[in-house]
Amino acid sequence: MSDTAGTPSGQPEAGGARGPGRALGPGSGSSPTGRGRVRRRRRRWARGTGLLAAVVLVAAAAAGWAVYMKLDGNITPDEAAAAELKRFEEDRPTALVKGARNILLIGSDSRAGEENGRYGRDPGTERSDTAILLHLSAGRRSATAVSIPRDLMVEVPDCRRPDGSRSAPVFAQFNSAFELGGSACSIRTVEKLTDIRVDHHVVVDFAGFKDMVDAVDGVEVCLREPIDDKDAELNLPAGRVTLDGEQALGYVRARKTLGDGSDTSRMERQQRFLGALVSKVRSNGVLLNPVKLYPVLDAATSSLTTDPELASLRGLYELVRGLREIPTEDVQFLTLPRESYTGDVNRDQLAQPAAEELFERLRTDAPIAVHTERDERATEKESGEPSENPSPAPTYSGNTAAEDTCT
Repeated sequence: MSDTAGTPSGQPEAGGARGPGRALGPGSGSSPTGRGRVRRRRRRWARGTGLLAAVVLVAAAAAGWAVYMKLDGNITPDEAAAAELKRFEEDRPTALVKGARNILLIGSDSRAGEENGRYGRDPGTERSDTAILLHLSAGRRSATAVSIPRDLMVEVPDCRRPDGSRSAPVFAQFNSAFELGGSACSIRTVEKLTDIRVDHHVVVDFAGFKDMVDAVDGVEVCLREPIDDKDAELNLPAGRVTLDGEQALGYVRARKTLGDGSDTSRMERQQRFLGALVSKVRSNGVLLNPVKLYPVLDAATSSLTTDPELASLRGLYELVRGLREIPTEDVQFLTLPRESYTGDVNRDQLAQPAAEELFERLRTDAPIAVHTERDERATEKESGEPSENPSPAPTYSGNTAAEDTCT
């Protein structure tokens, strides 16, 4: 057999024998022309991929910017309060500790709007249903929330009314300050009462509170006994219960049928709920999960009226960024020390010297100890008797975000 039989013409291939994998033909990369075509295709593919990536990045940036602008625009700046406070700047207290912040949180009982109107109508009236002075320590080592009783008798200064007229100074219940002159009047009343500079304020209404609770998929509380309150629309079993927004609003606002019916009992319930809300946000990854965080931010920002400095996502971020590192046991809740007012047992007055001692510690950013219900039960179990004050440092009855009232 001839050794040239492997080619159609009976002659050997030009350039030698064809080895395995050495394909010939038009467009093959084995020639300079074929390799050029391959390189051009690769360059076109690279340019197309780069263009697609650029489009995706631009679209993502545009979407992110749109989300940012929506959330940023949700917050209502309280320009009227800022103008009123500026007018009385010389009379306001001076901040003593750099980096510490005091924020007045106001829960408005406004019936404005369809959602808020469901809870009854009181034309022309808007009071501070809840007021909390939140102290953030310098370095954000701790956060202390002090509830101010709405029935506390205080000196309310002259304030600018919504119609532009001014009220006369009056000795009245604390919650009447918000009715007279809104957040600015409440801030000036708190500063006059405590000599503490209020750096920021936040006002939230009923609808906003419900939306925030629903945005975190409800908040778990512990009920020591069943609740059947028609006015609050609550029918709940004893034990651990997860409250949705509507139930949570009824739970923190109910007064006559829960506990002893006093405002004291209601404030303690509000504090426990806020502690549970903080724990929920911290524990289920909301702060680190954009999918979970967006609805929370949307609900929160849509319901807020704040001082102009806070009325942006950047302003809020700058305020709360350090809070993520505060342990839940150092997020404390307590009530302003008070006693029955001498002129009316249904009203309150400051209990001295405990109240002034608390104000001084807040002014100077000194540590504050909270004696929780769990501490009380543990002390009683060990000694067989209730403890007066187990710590040499001043302590105040309250709770922390770490407390579990079911245990």
